[in-house]
Amino acid sequence: MFFEREGMLYFTRGGETVRIFAQGRDGLRVQATMLPRFETCDWALEGALPAPARIGIGTDEARIENGRMAARIDRLGKIRLYADGKCVLEEYYRCYEYDMPHTPSLRVTAREFVPARGGDWALTLRFEPREEKLYGMGQYQQSCLDLKGCTLELAQRNSQASVPFLISSNGYGFLWNNPAVGQVTFAKNVTQWHAESCRKLDYWVTAGTPRQVMANYTALAGRAPEFPENAMGLWQCKLRYRTQEEVLRVAREYHRRGIPLDVIVIDFFHWTRQGEWKFDPVYWPDPAAMVRELASYGTRCMISVWPTVDKKSENFVQMRDGGLLIRPERGSQCFDFLGDSYIYDATNPEARRYLWEKCRAGYYESGIDMFWLDEAEPEYSAYQFDNFRYYLGTDLQVGNVYPVMHARAFFEGQRAAGQKDICNLIRCAWAGSQKYGAVLWSGDIQGNFESLRDQFAAGLNVGLAGIPWWTTDIGGFFVNVREEKYKELLVRWFEWATFCPVLRMHGDKGPWVDEPLDDREWGGGFCHTGLDNELWSFGEEVYEILKSYVELRVRMKPYIREVMREASENGSPVMRAMFYEFPEDEQCWTADEQYMFGPDYLVAPVLYEGMRERTVYLPAGNWQDLNSGEMLAGGRTIVAQAPLAVIPVYRKV
Repeated sequence: MFFEREGMLYFTRGGETVRIFAQGRDGLRVQATMLPRFETCDWALEGALPAPARIGIGTDEARIENGRMAARIDRLGKIRLYADGKCVLEEYYRCYEYDMPHTPSLRVTAREFVPARGGDWALTLRFEPREEKLYGMGQYQQSCLDLKGCTLELAQRNSQASVPFLISSNGYGFLWNNPAVGQVTFAKNVTQWHAESCRKLDYWVTAGTPRQVMANYTALAGRAPEFPENAMGLWQCKLRYRTQEEVLRVAREYHRRGIPLDVIVIDFFHWTRQGEWKFDPVYWPDPAAMVRELASYGTRCMISVWPTVDKKSENFVQMRDGGLLIRPERGSQCFDFLGDSYIYDATNPEARRYLWEKCRAGYYESGIDMFWLDEAEPEYSAYQFDNFRYYLGTDLQVGNVYPVMHARAFFEGQRAAGQKDICNLIRCAWAGSQKYGAVLWSGDIQGNFESLRDQFAAGLNVGLAGIPWWTTDIGGFFVNVREEKYKELLVRWFEWATFCPVLRMHGDKGPWVDEPLDDREWGGGFCHTGLDNELWSFGEEVYEILKSYVELRVRMKPYIREVMREASENGSPVMRAMFYEFPEDEQCWTADEQYMFGPDYLVAPVLYEGMRERTVYLPAGNWQDLNSGEMLAGGRTIVAQAPLAVIPVYRKV
């Protein structure tokens, strides 16, 4: 029933094999399978080696320890996990074999493998509930910072990024190391993880403060590389710049006005067809010359790359015949936005190499070295997860890992080409995405104050899931900019974004401009565009406010550089929930509408329409109001004034 092999603790019963072993600092990994042997795929923990552990085996129980983390497993197979001697996770059993000689009636066990067609299992893992606060898990469109009581879909969608790592107020971190589509519920009566299709249970637990937990986790799953200083300022984007001359005209105007512009972004349908990763030469006659002129203004150029491949594209037949595309089980396409398209299979290493080579020839050789990896969930016309098959398995089995593999395609290609300052943009992520040099953004969201509050929670939780590089479409994606009230939203959003990892203007600023540039039904001229989205596009009052915050961002670059370096060195988020810096302060675990931007700046954004003052909790210590210069004593709640041009910010001194 219990035995030790190669430094791991094993338990077998009823066809199930469980093993627990030490991995990382103060970490334990738990795996279980109904197969004769464990599959070798390690997903987010690829390359992580087992660590030495202390194992003790008795008649009715076995124990394993690694530093501050310990586990006990009894003869029923029930596992209890301990952080610093305190039981923080206990498997949920309602199966009383100890006390009753006959078959128990309820038969609810912690690890339930239900056979599925094809030989895999639907898996459910249950834990007893605890009084705790839970954070992390990636990016969801809801305003809850504390996830206790929430149910979350473990699946990728446009504006939803499932990153299944969490931090508990009870002093532990937990990674669900399974890319299967599923669901997690942090309920009052049970915590329940579910995978629709898999071949093993696999999770990892560590102990410590939030900072220690994050360091332990990212030491295994990977950390973001060094963030390039020439991407720390303003990024300018819109849906969509349709010509080379339009991009240059915008960049020239920023230069004329003396506003530093770090990055300008070229959005979709600059290409000929989807799946032809190159410029339409009618509207982009000399990309290399464009890049050189942009560089003379200190501006980098980013290009949008979609994973979609139109059946009419020049690459479709080769990619289809080579097995480089995701295959629908039903129907003939994956995506139908302005074309009948399949999606390339990022889980296939050959497909990743193919896509990079096309982008290298189409963009990189012209000097474009930043890539906007849109549609990276990937986005389907219908999210029917049972309908798609990848190189690594079905979508139900492995679908959540797709954005990691997509980011990897470009990171490895750029690195092989000798690039050092890799910084791409991506619309989805999973555990481990951070190591591939991609900024996650929160997708095609609505432009309103409710959405702003959702992005606030999403940004903090995605950082606590190990993804430090993150941004939003300032002002939202879907908006009507001709509504007068939109200006207040834009200003409040921009003020907050100044204290986000990346400051980025983007959006589908409606109403659309639908007039095509030519008579073709393909290429760079036929697709619609949005209204202007530059700093000066919303009136003089708004312009002066936005410009002042760009200037503040530029002045803060030395500080931002240090905060970004910390993310690379120990995994700390750039945007930090208050308890990350002040874990001993109970009020910081409930202060859910303010945060720390790095270790020194407390930011209290205005998240409600019409608000001109708000309460702010200052932890113990001394604080300086960034706007007035006033010195304030901490350990109390204050009322901060917040006229339209002001976001309350306080520097720890």
